[in-house]
Amino acid sequence: MSKVQNFRDMKLLQNTLIFAASNYIMFSNYQGEIFALLTSFCWTVSSLSYESAGKKIGTVPMNLIRMVMALVFISIYTLFVRGLILPTDADGKTWFWLVISGIVGFVIGDIMLFQSFIYIGARISMLIMSLVPPITAFLGWIILGETMTGQQLFAMLITVSGIAMVMLKRKKAAPTSDKTKKGKISLTVLGLLLAFGGALGQSGGLVISKLGMGNYDAFASAQIRIIAGVAVYLLIISFAGLWKKTFIGLKNVSAMKAVTLGSFVGPFLGVSFSLIAVQYTTTGIAATLTSMAPVIIILPSVIINKEKISFLEVAGAIISVVGVALFFL
Repeated sequence: MSKVQNFRDMKLLQNTLIFAASNYIMFSNYQGEIFALLTSFCWTVSSLSYESAGKKIGTVPMNLIRMVMALVFISIYTLFVRGLILPTDADGKTWFWLVISGIVGFVIGDIMLFQSFIYIGARISMLIMSLVPPITAFLGWIILGETMTGQQLFAMLITVSGIAMVMLKRKKAAPTSDKTKKGKISLTVLGLLLAFGGALGQSGGLVISKLGMGNYDAFASAQIRIIAGVAVYLLIISFAGLWKKTFIGLKNVSAMKAVTLGSFVGPFLGVSFSLIAVQYTTTGIAATLTSMAPVIIILPSVIINKEKISFLEVAGAIISVVGVALFFL
């Protein structure tokens, strides 16, 4: 082999090592941001799965079924990876705060959001949900003492603005009730409060999770949150008399396929990834990047559901991507 060829091979190896090292450094520096974006992809897949399943078996039964499935998935994972089928190595403080975060995020936040759909429609409700990142950043500052730089705050503003533009176009308002049409503003106010409560629940759940988790394993932390969610949904279904509807839903094969997929990528992977994200970055940044699902979902909606996209959606998507890019500069 010639000296020239040897030189070229060494140069290629050197460039490969430099490329690998630079990627590793970038991953190390932005590990939280990368896992937050992965969470958004998980939310996109799970939302597409739950949309069809929820219409077939009902929201509350579906929530219990998805949480139980997620608990099975995550228990199998922790058994093989950690050697523990349940998070018995977590101390009392960790259990307390993660149980609280599970109830706040999985139960209270979700139920308030779904109820807001009834009074003010999905479009306005989801627009209010776009306030989750700034609310999370504020709660992170108050509770955890987290701060964000001026560039990070600007990136959040740009990203949230783009997401809001997409939501404004894509979410169609649900039909208003006769009472609302007659001018009963109290119902609208109630709907706005419920939607804001849903946003507060999602933000609070994330911040409280970080407070309780600390350096504890993210998957085991997600497992505690899921256990709390399962326990509360069992009580809700029992008091609401929805067991019959739940068992009927279990027999719906097509719905169960969708729920199974959604449970794997949603409560199992998505929640765990979101907790990894807040371990490596601030809750405000994590909440911003995990809120990208409405933008990411545009492409599969066009391909799968043959939906047409508007200029506003395209512009919003571009703006939000620019905002995300600013977090990595």
